[in-house]
Amino acid sequence: MWRSAGLAGDAQKAETKEEFVKVKRRDLERLTTEVMQLRDFLPKIVNGDILGTFQKLDAIESNLEKKEEEIEQLRMDCEHFRARLETAQADCMREKKEKLDLRQQLNEAKQQLLQQAEYCTEMGAAVCTLLWGVSSNEEAVKSILGGSKAVKFFTITAQTMESFVKSLSEDMKQQDLDSEENQFVLALAGIVTNVAALACGREFLVSSSRELLDTMMHLLGDMKPGLCNKFKVLMLMSLYNVSINMKGLKYISESPGFIPLLWWLLNDPDTEVCLHALRLLQSVLLEPEVLARSGAEVRDSLPLQRIIALSQSRHAELQALAKELLDDLKILDYEA
Repeated sequence: MWRSAGLAGDAQKAETKEEFVKVKRRDLERLTTEVMQLRDFLPKIVNGDILGTFQKLDAIESNLEKKEEEIEQLRMDCEHFRARLETAQADCMREKKEKLDLRQQLNEAKQQLLQQAEYCTEMGAAVCTLLWGVSSNEEAVKSILGGSKAVKFFTITAQTMESFVKSLSEDMKQQDLDSEENQFVLALAGIVTNVAALACGREFLVSSSRELLDTMMHLLGDMKPGLCNKFKVLMLMSLYNVSINMKGLKYISESPGFIPLLWWLLNDPDTEVCLHALRLLQSVLLEPEVLARSGAEVRDSLPLQRIIALSQSRHAELQALAKELLDDLKILDYEA
């Protein structure tokens, strides 16, 4: 018992000793002062940091809300543009379908137009071929010229001839004689030739259809040598027939480029073209009034060597006409 009580008292004394620390008064006062200072300043420092943190947090939350609003606006804009895109795609598809339909309609219209053009060409070729045969009758020609559509007919004839020549391809070597287009213009040229073979027809062409005469001379100069020879021959025959009329001869011979045109035609490889070019030249040389006016130009540019070569042609009619023309040219002081 006594020992136990003694041990308990010792433990209590030990604990009592551990509860006290020996500190100098001066240090204690300093510690107390520092604690007081911390007690005064620590809340201010901590509260300022927390306030700044909260302010930053508010700013971050505000920015976050703005970003969320911007994202929402972008999402709405995206939905809007997606809707516009879908509308535009639908419009595009509709327009493509409309264009496809229009292209199909255009192709159908082109096909119909082509069929109509072919029909008109076939009809024109048939009618004009028949009219070509009829125009060999003098009474028929007088009836044609007496109609109200005569001038219009020869105007359309000139336009058709010009359109035909323009349609010839650059590399075309020979014309399809059996084509409807070729038969059409040949028939038109044949009709003009037959009309010009009559005195009343020549007078009509010189007085009312000079556009046709100009067109024929122009086309004869445009077509390449060796191309559409029959068409050339018919036009040359028409001009020769017109030259029988004194007014017609003066009009043709005074046309710009007429003499160079004859020299151009004399170099054509086709004998028939050369033959009718010589006949037209002879018609000019045999008329004193025309010769007096055009003699200098003929004299200065006449392809005499070409005419001499034609006088030696194997084509009997061409040879004879060239020799005859050489005799006529002596009027211009040329020696054969």
